[in-house]
Amino acid sequence: MSRHKSFGKATSGGSKRNVLKRFERVEVLKKIGRWNPEKNKKVTGLPKTPVISI
Repeated sequence: MSRHKSFGKATSGGSKRNVLKRFERVEVLKKIGRWNPEKNKKVTGLPKTPVISI
């Protein structure tokens, strides 16, 4: 069974993402000093983070 043209090519998965995952946002917050592991127990409702290359 073949794929429809609208699904695109199967090898197009290596593009740059513009949204960070939750653990990546926590890493960025640690780098800029806004994450304290003792104070911040929840990982939901994280503040917005600046774009920093990881």
